[in-house]
Amino acid sequence: MAYRESPPPRLLRGLVECGWMAGIAADEPPQLLTVVPDGCMDLIWTGTELLVAGPDTAPHPYRRDPGMTAAGLRFAPGRLPALLDVPAALLRDRRVPLAELHPALARRGTARVEHGAAPTTVLVDLALALPGPPPDPGVAAVAAHVGAAASVTATADALGWTSRTLHRRCLAAFGYGPAVLRRVLRFRRALALLRAGTPAAEAAVAAGYADQPHLSREVRALAGVAPGQLVSGANRSTPLPSGSCTTA
Repeated sequence: MAYRESPPPRLLRGLVECGWMAGIAADEPPQLLTVVPDGCMDLIWTGTELLVAGPDTAPHPYRRDPGMTAAGLRFAPGRLPALLDVPAALLRDRRVPLAELHPALARRGTARVEHGAAPTTVLVDLALALPGPPPDPGVAAVAAHVGAAASVTATADALGWTSRTLHRRCLAAFGYGPAVLRRVLRFRRALALLRAGTPAAEAAVAAGYADQPHLSREVRALAGVAPGQLVSGANRSTPLPSGSCTTA
């Protein structure tokens, strides 16, 4: 098993995009990967501990060790921070042990896995037990507007907020302001198009870039490689936590 996704758990639909599992055989060499931004956050069992993967703004190195099976829940943009009761800005570009945020939950979850419970089941139960309130419905509306390339002013007006309120709420829910959120979600759209075989020039236009060079610059900035390297050959992207793609 390298990596596989599963549908979101029924009780977490609308919050979680998918579950996932990843691992390599004990006799294979370690894999060095790079996680790229996608606006999501993950709750992860690494094989040894529970982690929260914060929202990324740059490529994040990731090592997959032989014989270890990791599992995770990938939360849709903006959903997990409210449940954690922790502002996303405090988790930006970080991988934080759940024990630092909610020690009792982390101890209970770790003990269950160590006593044989399936990590995926434990992660779902932990997500349902997180102490924060349900995400503000405005979070999904922000992601929809900004993801559709709406301006900051237009997004704030559509929600009846000031631009300052929009920025503050974006920091809390997504970990960064609306301009960075637009950049990350646009990159995610472009990557999906590229992986589906859309030529780079067409993907650039469809995703909202000025032109193909603009797309190439953003891919290099957010993924650390050229578009062709990200989606082809040995470096083809594979979804993983958090930031739904990696390169080998």
